[in-house]
Order: sequence, then structure tokens, then C-alpha cells
Amino acid sequence: MDGPEAQSSAQGERKEVKTSRKAALKRTAGTKPKRKKTPRLDYTVQQGEDMLLVISNPMPDYEGSAWAPKKKGGKKKAAATAKGKNKTENNMKKKVKPKVGNKALIKEEEKHLSVEVPLGSVGHRWGQSLPEEVLINIFHMVVAQDGAVPFLCRVGRVCRLWNAAASTPLLWRSVTVGHCWIAPGKNQLPKTEQKVKDTVEWLAQSRFSQLRHFSLCHWKQNVDFVLEVVSRFCPHLHSLKLSYCSGLTASAFLSLGLNSRSLQNLNLQNSEFQVDGLLEFLECHGGQIRQILFTHGLKNDKLMAAITRGFCPDLELLEVNTKLNSKDCELSICVQALQMVCPKLKTFRMLNVRPHHKTMRNAADPPPGFPLLEELCIATASHSYMTDRDLMDILHGSRRLRVLDVRGCARITPSGLAALPCPELECLFWGQYFSSHSSSLPKRGFNLVTEKWCQTLRELDIANQMFTEDDLEVAMSFLAQAPDVETLRSLNLSGTKITPSALRSVVGQLTALQYLNLSSCRYLPRGVKRLYRGQGDIRQLLDKLD
Repeated sequence: MDGPEAQSSAQGERKEVKTSRKAALKRTAGTKPKRKKTPRLDYTVQQGEDMLLVISNPMPDYEGSAWAPKKKGGKKKAAATAKGKNKTENNMKKKVKPKVGNKALIKEEEKHLSVEVPLGSVGHRWGQSLPEEVLINIFHMVVAQDGAVPFLCRVGRVCRLWNAAASTPLLWRSVTVGHCWIAPGKNQLPKTEQKVKDTVEWLAQSRFSQLRHFSLCHWKQNVDFVLEVVSRFCPHLHSLKLSYCSGLTASAFLSLGLNSRSLQNLNLQNSEFQVDGLLEFLECHGGQIRQILFTHGLKNDKLMAAITRGFCPDLELLEVNTKLNSKDCELSICVQALQMVCPKLKTFRMLNVRPHHKTMRNAADPPPGFPLLEELCIATASHSYMTDRDLMDILHGSRRLRVLDVRGCARITPSGLAALPCPELECLFWGQYFSSHSSSLPKRGFNLVTEKWCQTLRELDIANQMFTEDDLEVAMSFLAQAPDVETLRSLNLSGTKITPSALRSVVGQLTALQYLNLSSCRYLPRGVKRLYRGQGDIRQLLDKLD
């Protein structure tokens, strides 16, 4: 009776064993064998350009910082890692032995590059060990090229080391501040205006202790505030430049006079200012001014008159200019009075201005001229009334003249230039770039100019001067026969009647020539009439002329 029940129980046991075996096989088939992780290198060494060795850390130095990217599933993994802290601490004590292949790879790299990198310095940042003097020198090179603002303001927010280097007063000696926060000409909100003032005041107090040169560009508001703050906190201010600024009143000039006792250079070109305030400043403190530059206008005639009355006796540079499209470009000036009150003048520029000469009345002695004058510029884009006599009145005592710019002065002749008492002229700019005002009649006598200054001329510009072919050939022969053939560096013959024979003598002899302009020269063959730069390019021209 027990036979069937025993058989059924035995069959059930067999089925259970089979199912357990199948489940075990499935589990073993689904799981892959674990691979031993190879130790990850803490650094990589690569050979870059110019034999430089680049050592980089593949592991980020910013783990755990605010700049590290957030990982997905952070809460779950944090709980799991918290449970396994004890296990990892025990495992960290055990040394992980790398495979033989990794060791061989590391040894081959070390032999090839001969570089030893300590593993303990992986997390050490290079910026913490960089000497501050080296960083200051790097910043100084950038500031010399791009300016102190906004570069130093931005790099000072990188870290404490960069902030200390960017705060060095040596880097803040020359500062140019353009308009910020809003576009020029638009109205400022009260909060924005206060933010501007707070920033300027903080810079003046914290950074401008050694400021020498300060420039303000395109400011239509708060100009008085900026100058008052800068003059109050910058006792060493030497040069002030305002470019396209407006709203400058007498209060700013008063603050400059009280605080900026070292101010010597004043540049007010293309800016609107209160003339009476500037006149009061020059009347009291004009003795310290060495350079002054301004734009000519109806309101600024008083400024030129004040200078000729002796408000700036130690003036060394005087520049008056106007825009090219300006209709009012006639300037009344008494050259004789200026020569008497400004004997130290070295640079005198009247750009695009037609000077209207006045004579002194009851002058007992003749004016001494400008004995120290080195540069005279009377270039103009409109019709010029300058004659040989007017030019001689300005330069009759200027034996040190080096640069003479008379572009657009069509009434000046070669004989008038040759009569000047300037034995060592280096730069002569005599081009006629506005054909509507220049004469198309043939000219002669240019050989007088090249014969006199062939030994000293470095730059010569006679563009669109209608000298004859024979006259130009003789003049170029004097340049080619100069004792020092390495003197002339730049020659502009654009629009002239230069011939291939006259040009061949110059190009073949002047070995230091780096700039040659032959555009629009009708007497030259095709393919030659262009601009040449460099001695190699000019030598190719010589081959074409042969």
C-alpha cells in the first residue's frame, strides 16, 4: 500500500532538484566574472611644440567645489557611500598592485621624456606656488598692450594671488576708462548713476595711488565728478586726456588746480568744456602746463589768445585741429607774439586749420623765432593761404627742425623750402591729396630740395606734385648719390611723373628703403604702379624695370 505514495514523493524531490539546478545555471549565466580594475594614472605627460613637456592631471582639481558638475542620483549614491565608508577605509590601507603592462608603459614614457612627476603633488594647484613677481610681469605686458581697465578688474576676481598681483600700484599708472553700463548719450537710472560713482571712487581710492596718465572717453555725464575724484586721490597725475566728452564745467578745473600740482599735459580734443573755467585754470596754474591740445571752434578762440598772452610760458607742445568736414577752420594767430611768450616750444601743429597771421604793433625788436622747434605741421584738407614768406616767419630761427608737414600748402615753392635754415631735416611731407585745390601746371626746382637734404632725409612725400620728368630725374639722382645710402626709408611718389630711368637709380642705390608708393604714376608701365613694402618687394621691382 505504501508503494504509490513513496513513488510520488520521490518524483517530487527529483523535480525540486532539477528546478534548483536550472535556477543556479541561469544565475551563473547572467552574471559575468568581475575584472580587476587597473590603477588609473594620476598624470599624463605629453610632448608639445618647441620641445615643451605638457604635464596634465586627468582628475579634476575641483572635486567637491561649487564649480564641479552635479552627478545624477546624488541622494541615493550618498546614502550608499555612507554605508560603505568603513569598507573603503579598510581597503585603502591595502596597496593595489598594478599590472605589469601598466608598469612597463610608465617606464617607457619616463625613459622617453626623462620626466619625474611626484604623485603627491597632483592636487597642488600651480597658481599657489607661482611667484607674485612673475605674475605681475605677465600682467604688466598685457596692460601695456590692452590697457589696465577692464583687464585688471577681471583678473582680480580669479583668486587671492591674482587679486594681490592685480592690485599692484605699478600696473595702474596709465588708465583709460571708456563709457560703461549703458550706451553713450542715453540717460542713466539713479541706481546706475550711483553705481558708476561708487565704482569710480573705489578705483581712485584703492588703485590710483600711483596714477600718472588718465584718459576718459565718450562720457556725457558725471565728467566733473570723475575729475574731482581723480584729482583728489591721485597726487601724481601727470597727463589728462578727455576724448569726446561733454559737461566739463569750471568746478572740475578748480579741483584740478587745487589738487593736481603735477599736471603737465592737457588734451581736450573733440570735447566740450567751459572755456572760462579753463582760462581761469591757465591763468593761475598755466606755468606747470607743458602740453596742450584742443579742437578749434568759435568758443575756443579765447584759448589761443590766452596762450599768446603768456599764460603758458613753458609750453613745449601746442596742437590745434579741426574735423575734415569742418567749415570754420580759419584761426587767427599772432606768430610773433607766440614766439616771444613760448620760447621753449618744440612741437607746433595746426591740423586742417588755415592760420590767419596777425602782426604785432609797436614791436621794438624782431621776434627770436622758435629756437627749440623740432616739428611743424600745417597740413590742411582745404585751401591754404600759407606762402613762402609766412613759412619763413615761423621757422626763421628754427635750426633744430626735424619734421615739416606742409601737405595741402600749394603756394609753397621749392625755392622757399630750400631757403629755410634747417640743415638736418629728416621728414618732409609735401603731398597734394586734394586735386581740386592744387594746380595742374608743371613745376620745376625740386632738385633744390633733394640737393639740400639728401644726406638727412628719412621720409619724403611729394604725392601729386606736378614736377616735370626731367626735374624729377635730376632730383632722384641727388638722392641716389647721397653718401649714406641707408638714410631714406620711405618714399611716396604717387601721382607724379616719375619715369623708369629716374626710378631705377633710386631703387638700385637706396638699400634701406622699406616703403615705396608708385600708385597712379602714368609714366610707368603696367604692373608696376602699386605700393611696395619691404626691401624684397622693392628688389623685385628693380628686376621688372631692367
